[in-house]
Amino acid sequence: MTKAAEIDLASVTKRYGGTVAVDAISLKIPPGTYCCLLGPSGCGKTSTLRMIAGHESVSDGDIALGNAIVTNRPPARRGTAMMFQSYALFPHLDLVDNVAFSLRMKGVGKAERRAKALEMLQLMQMEAYATRRPAQLSGGQQQRVALARALITDPEALLLDEPLSALDPFLKVRMRAELKKLQTRLGITFVHVTHSQEEAMALADLIVVMNNGRIEQAAPPREVFERPATAFVARFMGDHNVVSGRAATGIGGLALLEVPNGGRFAATGRTAGDGAPMDIAIRTDHVRLGEPTQQGLGFTGTVSNIEYRGASVKLSVDGAGIEDFTAIIDETSFHRKPVVVGDAVPLSWDAGDAIVLGRFEG
Repeated sequence: MTKAAEIDLASVTKRYGGTVAVDAISLKIPPGTYCCLLGPSGCGKTSTLRMIAGHESVSDGDIALGNAIVTNRPPARRGTAMMFQSYALFPHLDLVDNVAFSLRMKGVGKAERRAKALEMLQLMQMEAYATRRPAQLSGGQQQRVALARALITDPEALLLDEPLSALDPFLKVRMRAELKKLQTRLGITFVHVTHSQEEAMALADLIVVMNNGRIEQAAPPREVFERPATAFVARFMGDHNVVSGRAATGIGGLALLEVPNGGRFAATGRTAGDGAPMDIAIRTDHVRLGEPTQQGLGFTGTVSNIEYRGASVKLSVDGAGIEDFTAIIDETSFHRKPVVVGDAVPLSWDAGDAIVLGRFEG
């Protein structure tokens, strides 16, 4: 395969009339990286992918692949290949001709393009189905054919637009493992759009969280999970409680947050000064049942909901000026001393599990 290319977006903007879909984003994707563009519907992730592919024009800014500025190049001259959400296979062609189609458009001879198509189908473990048509395949098999068709041009980067969205939950898990293995084997850059936090965490070397056309955080999965940059990232990833209030004078080397109508909470990090708006994030899976050992590292609240999850139990607790605070308790600890809805429970956590968040200026 062709060697992987770095992808570099410099202040890239996309406007549709008066609407700004992508707002002056800058991003470097190192060569050979599996990058996931992650965010809710309408955040700009698909527009970003399509601009990299050349299927959408860039309103402002530049896109480079390797050492080449490709901003105004047509898709076929970018060194990228795109796999669409719908797979877009031709129903009247067998798998060999589907996979070989782009080579046919380039004028490659029949024998050569069919040989290369069979090689790609073999890579996807689909050579036994070479004479079938798309309607005779399962969703997972169609996805493999679409991948083979995208890869036959030896791209430096493969662009994937929600490639797993049409699959059932069990097949999604299997196919994302196949995608990761394929990217590792080929060594080329993958850019994958998804709205699934679990999918991004499982696949990516680099997660780019987008919101309202901007990048809120671009970092490895562990950093996004453990150190979310903003309240949006913490809420969207779903693994932190976000508490908003105003900064107060710190205690014991920790920042202090005051919540309207309630408590005061300590967190690791810097504040903008007393009285300034402030968000903190507290890891849901590091919250314990029990009294805090230090001021600001816990509170007592009322259990409003309990969800059994097998290995863990999710408690929702209201109190100290906070509603719907989540604690993920391991099953053994919970059943050692179970609680019910309506019980008053003390919750606590360690200082390192509460962090001051940055504020994204939207």
